[in-house]
Amino acid sequence: MARYFPFLVRGVGITVQFTFISFLLAVMLGLVIALGRISGSRIIRTPCQIYIDFIRGTPLLAQIYLVHFGLPQIFHYRPVGYIDALVALTLNSSAYMAEIYRGGIESIEAGQMEAARSLGMTYGQAMRYVILPQAIRRVIPPMGNEFITLLKESSLVSVIGMEDLMMRAKMMAGQSFRPFEAYFTTALIYLVMTITFSRLLGRVEGRIKGSGRS
Repeated sequence: MARYFPFLVRGVGITVQFTFISFLLAVMLGLVIALGRISGSRIIRTPCQIYIDFIRGTPLLAQIYLVHFGLPQIFHYRPVGYIDALVALTLNSSAYMAEIYRGGIESIEAGQMEAARSLGMTYGQAMRYVILPQAIRRVIPPMGNEFITLLKESSLVSVIGMEDLMMRAKMMAGQSFRPFEAYFTTALIYLVMTITFSRLLGRVEGRIKGSGRS
């Protein structure tokens, strides 16, 4: 373990990088999809619903393979593992993020939208200045849960050759012929990361709630 631990730790940076970038992209894309999902236009609402159902109803592993192997076959381009991994993680997380946003938006009392519209605001202005600020406060906890889930599920990008923590664990197991130590240590590293980020997200949530009361 003394020999391989530094090798494993170097994979943590890749794992965290994938998680943060794809999460930030999913936060933005998920909001767009959520607004489309609650749109009054069926032309906009239906594709968003189909997208959410497809992503949530299929395994992330299948989505990674589809992005990395399937799309290059159709559009005739050379796959890039790093980009494909980010795209697959972002698309997957954005569907869950869209449902989180939708739940938060729909939890706001309908009377607030009506009051905003009666003051002369357009639908977009009411959503931006009245509904969304309140909804975002309410969805911070489930967004934190989605971040932790994404952190763990990012281990699947190792199947397309990304040298994240899980890939380095596989390499360690293959070189040392000690799979138990390799995967148990990797599990402990993931545990430390999830606990650490959970605590940090809990503090952020507490501060946001505190500022909301003030």
